[in-house]
Amino acid sequence: MTYLFRILLLILLALPYSGKASAILVPMDETQKNHLKAYGVAYWVLENEVVMEWLLNYRGGSFLFPHAELIEEELILKGVSYSILPDSKVKAIKSEIANPEVNMEVVQLEKAPKIAVYTPKGKQPWDDAVTMVLTYAEIPYEEIYDSTVVKGGLPEFDWLHLHHEDFTGQYGKFYRNYHTQSWYQKQVRDNEEMAKKLGFEKVSELKLAVAVNIKNFVAGGGFLFTMCSGTDSYDIALSAESTDICEHMYDGDPAEANFQSKIDFTKTLAFKDFTVEKDPMVYEYSDIDGTKDHLRVPEQQDKFFLFEFSAKWDVVPTMLCQNHTMEIDGFMGQTTDFRTEFIKPDVLIMGENKAMGTARYIHGEFGEGTWTFYGGHDPEDYQHFVGDPPTDLNLHPNSPGYRLILNNILFPAAKKKKRKT
Repeated sequence: MTYLFRILLLILLALPYSGKASAILVPMDETQKNHLKAYGVAYWVLENEVVMEWLLNYRGGSFLFPHAELIEEELILKGVSYSILPDSKVKAIKSEIANPEVNMEVVQLEKAPKIAVYTPKGKQPWDDAVTMVLTYAEIPYEEIYDSTVVKGGLPEFDWLHLHHEDFTGQYGKFYRNYHTQSWYQKQVRDNEEMAKKLGFEKVSELKLAVAVNIKNFVAGGGFLFTMCSGTDSYDIALSAESTDICEHMYDGDPAEANFQSKIDFTKTLAFKDFTVEKDPMVYEYSDIDGTKDHLRVPEQQDKFFLFEFSAKWDVVPTMLCQNHTMEIDGFMGQTTDFRTEFIKPDVLIMGENKAMGTARYIHGEFGEGTWTFYGGHDPEDYQHFVGDPPTDLNLHPNSPGYRLILNNILFPAAKKKKRKT
């Protein structure tokens, strides 16, 4: 938005409204026509330096905006359901939420986070659910890649999403099925050229440097979010800092013998005690991933369930789990979910498939920042294949799986609060 437009909005918000209405409520329960666009409007309000409130667990995690004609017009334009509330009704809602016996909370959101997406140029349309939903919700973001990260550019941003990258330097372990494809060969060339340009002998060494810089970004107060193979491959790369796990088709020389003994689990954010997959022809990084178990389950029965947290005590996980349902349809990916026996004890599990013994949605703190890992590729495409068309989110405006992504966009706008223990 332009500077003059922002000033106009602030002036209009400061003026007394002629009627008795004091606020705009955007419900986020089953009555909402377009949940995903609602997040976009919330971001737009914050981007224009207007403070708003997130009513945690009230009607699915509703938004409360100051009443202004420009905000109302934006909601109408985006097809988002809303209602105008008089001051008495707002007070009644907040009184209900304040009841210590009720699992609700009011959180003030103050500033739109500056968003970066770590992604290569020319990415394929099937690549990333996060960029699709950001585009659909009309939330602005900046694309960055290796050069920006290793040259120290991350502190310019508040929130970082990792495109479905393979941080181990094995090109997604696509070699067996796709090494003759032109897109794969171009990916290899581009990465090798980038590594050389930035002073690294191998792509795996470049990706490790990227991973370490991202870890430092989190430690300094950044917010990290990633999905699918950007989760386990990231932690595996950190753990393999002192060894070579790449076979010759990936980096020109064999992997180090007995590299598993040199895997350092103290370096990781989320996972421990896993075994790295040694076979370069197997489309898998390690035994963290639970994809194989999902192949034995009918799609209609593949679900995961969100945990309910105390809104007044565990504010951050409550924000991250806001939804109009606690039961989410499963969806697969190169990394579909995470076997719980390999998750560190201090990691917070927010969504799981208990019958399978897997976690889908996990969160943790590191230094002054936080990270969130979300398994699977596309919440509205159960088993997405290379070359498939991208999901049309116009057909899924109320997707609970996509809502989890957008929760992660908004929560950095709140004053940072650590979990109480």
